[in-house]
Amino acid sequence: MTDINIAIPIVQATASRAASHMRVSFSSIAIVTVPVLLSGCTALVDLKPSSPVVSSYWHETLPHWGRSADLVDWWASFKDPSLAQLLDIAELGNPTIQEAVANIDKARASIDTARAGLFPSFAGSASVTRGGNKGDDLNRAGAGISKSGGLDASWELDLFGKTKKQTQAAIARAQGKVWSWHDARVSVAAELGDYYVQYRACRQLEQLYRDELASQKETIRATERSAESGFTSAADLALSRASAATSSSSLTSQHGACEILVKSMVQLTAADEVSIRKLLDRGTRRIPQPSVVRITSVPAEALRQRPDINALEAEVAATISDVGAAKADLYPSLSLSGSISISEATVTGRSIPWSFGPALSIPIFDGGTRRAAVRSAVADYDIAVASYKSGVLQAVSDVETALVNVNTALKRINDAKIAADNYQSYFRSIDEKWKSGGASILDREEARRSAQSAAITLIEIRRDAGRYWIALYKSLGGGWSATAGASNTLTTGTH
Repeated sequence: MTDINIAIPIVQATASRAASHMRVSFSSIAIVTVPVLLSGCTALVDLKPSSPVVSSYWHETLPHWGRSADLVDWWASFKDPSLAQLLDIAELGNPTIQEAVANIDKARASIDTARAGLFPSFAGSASVTRGGNKGDDLNRAGAGISKSGGLDASWELDLFGKTKKQTQAAIARAQGKVWSWHDARVSVAAELGDYYVQYRACRQLEQLYRDELASQKETIRATERSAESGFTSAADLALSRASAATSSSSLTSQHGACEILVKSMVQLTAADEVSIRKLLDRGTRRIPQPSVVRITSVPAEALRQRPDINALEAEVAATISDVGAAKADLYPSLSLSGSISISEATVTGRSIPWSFGPALSIPIFDGGTRRAAVRSAVADYDIAVASYKSGVLQAVSDVETALVNVNTALKRINDAKIAADNYQSYFRSIDEKWKSGGASILDREEARRSAQSAAITLIEIRRDAGRYWIALYKSLGGGWSATAGASNTLTTGTH
């Protein structure tokens, strides 16, 4: 790359008190080419991304018939204090959220760095030196002592808006980091809520296997007494013991799954395990479900409150500014610089040289580097727009999918409850017959397994319904209240 640097020293002077004379010289350089170059610069046409086409209404059934409150107190609608406390702990201690806050601080520092280019810069220097030959009287006033000080100033004028565009890009990216912080909070809340719902269902299944095992042990004891009396065959006793062993194995496996969920919640909250276990033990044993959720008839409203979509939109704005900065770099740059210094020595006396003048840098040939930078910036803009469109379409798909899952689960719960209740009634009837000798142990085991399977299915459907509610919450861009640890400027759009 070759640049022509045209220095234009306006005034240059040197004063020397020791020499008792002053020299002043004026010089100028004609730069007739500068007006021609400036007149050939054209303004940047702002790029405007086309919005993706989305439906004007949801195609799936709205839960609660679309009547509900805002997402502001969505988690409170679970009416589960343990869950609410877990979310508060996670917001304070989760490393992902803390990293997002740090990224905001870093982005804001980038804004200050970009803005600094709009103002002059100053640099000062000072020195004191003492010296001489051996035998000299260094204690004499001023003997062997030299002092100097100086001030340098420079300022590159933002003629074509390069620095302004860079500042705008930094501001847009900082806002994007704020949205990413919101997205991190929403994601952590959804993940923690999902683990919590699974944990409550897991404990219910664990209790189901435990109760079942206790019942089977009673059956084994009754079968053993009957076998000793000769009323029951050894095969019936073996079947009872095998069924109990299977239930014991299922109980052990279920307990392990619950412990893993505890570990996962400890990791997300970054809290100690003892306090998390105490909090879980104090909570309700039911599987939580929200009582309300906000579902509107216009998908665009959901997109406006999703932090990830807003972050993508902020990146599009930033890349537009990047294109402007890259195009501005194609044009000449004008900078002003000056310096003043004072030097004093015992031999030469004092001198005060100073200088001031503008300098023009004109890009003539750089092998296509600057224009390649413009094409690269435009390509980044195209990528950002494509990512934005993809994010919008994914957001709509997320909500539609969650609506299908929620609606399906709500419909299945009623049928599953009817099945569980009737299978349990059937088992009690067979159990009574078995006790009176009217049914075999095989008939009883088949009825027990059917009742157990129906009970497990009901718990799992309720668990899945809770998880689908949380997935719907996340797809709608919900959040929970910001804490005192976050800046007030970051609270917009947290609900």
